[in-house]
Amino acid sequence: MTELSALAAAYRDQLQAYLPQGRAWTRAPGAILTGLLSAFAEEFARFHVRVENMVNEADPVTALELLADWERVAGLPDECLPTTGTTTERQRRVLRKLTSTGGQSRSFFIELAAQIGLQVEIDEFRPMRSGFRSGDRCYGETWAFVWRVLLLPFSAASGLVLRSERFRSGQSRSGDRLRSFSVQELECIIRRAAPAHTKVIFVYPVDPDPVLWFDFLSDFGTY
Repeated sequence: MTELSALAAAYRDQLQAYLPQGRAWTRAPGAILTGLLSAFAEEFARFHVRVENMVNEADPVTALELLADWERVAGLPDECLPTTGTTTERQRRVLRKLTSTGGQSRSFFIELAAQIGLQVEIDEFRPMRSGFRSGDRCYGETWAFVWRVLLLPFSAASGLVLRSERFRSGQSRSGDRLRSFSVQELECIIRRAAPAHTKVIFVYPVDPDPVLWFDFLSDFGTY
């Protein structure tokens, strides 16, 4: 017996318990009155299950039917993470969006990257001060507001793509890099959460393509 049929049988028994006593108010299984009460009981059981389901829908972690409404309230999917993902990923994303309190620590931004399946390291810079030792890098005052995000090697299983862009004649502008790399989702969520007075630099683990290669063991090089 399924849960719904068990509930229906329980509601039917309750309805029969409220019937007056007498031969006209039969409880026989095949009686017309029993069939009528069974029909009522099935609707009560269906409504009972729907109410229980609504308790789950009130929590974004367990919501299924109302998950799209939870996403709409939370403003998801957004410009940083336009993909929907699995149901579990969507539920977790809504929960994080509604419960996140923000932060400015290294651990906060490392966790922010981990939420989309990436591992990063964060470096901060200090302007040169009295007491610096020989070999320390010399940074100016503006470097106090610069920090660097180093993306560690990641698998394509994360669903994210390391994009490569080259300088193109007629399309690129003066000052653009000859070649740049980016994971747009990572840069978007980090820049959005970064303090407004800071500047973020992203570093990617890539092996550049050789422009010129020469074999010193042979007589000719390969271009």
